[in-house]
Amino acid sequence: MSSTRGARTAGRDDARGSAIWTVPNAISALRLLGVPLFLWLVLGPEADVLALALLMVSGFTDWLDGYLARRLNQTSKLGQILDPVADRLYILAVVVGLAVRDIIPWWVALILPARDAFLWCLVPFLRRRGYSALPVHFLGKAATFNLLYAFPLLFIGDGSGPAATLGKVFGWAFAIWGIGLYWWAGLLYAWQVRKLMADRDRRAPDLGGG
Repeated sequence: MSSTRGARTAGRDDARGSAIWTVPNAISALRLLGVPLFLWLVLGPEADVLALALLMVSGFTDWLDGYLARRLNQTSKLGQILDPVADRLYILAVVVGLAVRDIIPWWVALILPARDAFLWCLVPFLRRRGYSALPVHFLGKAATFNLLYAFPLLFIGDGSGPAATLGKVFGWAFAIWGIGLYWWAGLLYAWQVRKLMADRDRRAPDLGGG
């Protein structure tokens, strides 16, 4: 009886994990659609107010999809991929927009995606141990938090007056911390992969996924 109940529970968990059409996933998909819209607003009509509003909506929905996934018990493998992908695409879109507008130097626009390219190079090593990705570390979340605060402030700083001065000062403060934490988290992930590869007996647990 208990084994049958356990099998049913495992089946339900597996079904939830493979779900695609969930509310959190729909929100993440809408966030992804906002990336090209943001770039168009920044580089086309230079509608900075609307671009900033879109960034704030993206930040709110980033929290909302995670909250709903836990609240509605709708966590899924797809959602675990979509959420960080949306975060990284927004970061890439913003730094490209800021660099093209000459608000930030190009080295800033290149150093952030360079970290993600570095981590992508580690994926084949993870797959050799049966992992698709490492758990998200709090340093990575803190870095994203700092960067998503920095970018709107840097947009505000692209002007004149006291508000622009404050925006530039605080924007660069958040940006410097965010870049540092972003790379620190990346190096921590690399260290975790190194330890994982050094342990020849360690593999991802088999969750019965078929």
